Amino acid sequence: MLPDFIDMKTFRTLLAEAPGPDTQAAADAMARNSQLTKPPGALGRLEDLAIWYGGWRGTGRPEITAPQVIVFAGNHGITAQGVSAFPAEVTEQMVLNFQAGGAAINQMAKAVGARMDVHALDLDRPTADFTQSPAMDEDECLAALQSGWAAVDPKADLLVVGEMGIGNTTSAAAICTALFGGAAADWTGRGTGVDDAGLAIKTHVVTEGVARQSAGARDGLDILARLGGREIAAMAGAIAAARVLRIPVILDGFICCAAAACLQSAEPSALDHAIAGHQSAEIAHEALLRQLDKAPLLSLGLRLGEGSGAALAINILKAAVACHSGMATFAEAGVAEG
Repeated sequence: MLPDFIDMKTFRTLLAEAPGPDTQAAADAMARNSQLTKPPGALGRLEDLAIWYGGWRGTGRPEITAPQVIVFAGNHGITAQGVSAFPAEVTEQMVLNFQAGGAAINQMAKAVGARMDVHALDLDRPTADFTQSPAMDEDECLAALQSGWAAVDPKADLLVVGEMGIGNTTSAAAICTALFGGAAADWTGRGTGVDDAGLAIKTHVVTEGVARQSAGARDGLDILARLGGREIAAMAGAIAAARVLRIPVILDGFICCAAAACLQSAEPSALDHAIAGHQSAEIAHEALLRQLDKAPLLSLGLRLGEGSGAALAINILKAAVACHSGMATFAEAGVAEG
């Protein structure tokens, strides 16, 4: 049963008190791995992934049968500054495309047997321009976190969260600059493909926004409200809900990882149930993954968002779990151990 929260204090408490993995299940998974018909370590990271997954699911012989992909959409007031190559109207148009089954993520979710849900968050009410005022007040951020929290199916056994929101790479760059320091240029990339002039504007906007909004922030949740977007906050809420429910998460690209970083800033163990699905082509994603201490499963030059890279990685985790739980042991197969 997933508890509700009515304020940010309660959300922080739920995040801090979220359960860890089942240590006995992880030990059982490790013991089984040592008995499978293969040389020790022959499946590399797949072995570690299966043991990690089993610990979070509470069984030494897990299966993945009900993955969920959720795409959240939100609009950003910062787009008025000219930070994107596409107009804000594209957000709503792409939501319709998701709902009609016509986007890349629809095909990827179908290919891996995942349920896909789409949640549009007040698209007619963009966040504020964070160079002028906080993107969201506390109540608005809370509502977005609650939307993400409620979107997670408690019966899911794996979660991927993605996003759609013109301007959200600017928001993610600002979040990372505020959380980890360095120059705005270190964290600001071309997103959907802005030219050099657009990149200069975007970098200036991030610099100005961070200077205005980061002072006095307690943790990443404050930064999330001041510099984030509704869809970014919703992703954070969904990742947190999965943590409470012990549902493993595959993180997507730069924007998803920026949302996750806000949680890790508030609670260092908040992402123990998460792995990185891929390293995107966005310039700062590699540095962000280092900050999160997450090694990506894939690196294919993707920069689409939508949860696409994480969805692709579902089959890697499925294969790891299938080998772990389906392979025979030496005793079962009648094979002599080395």
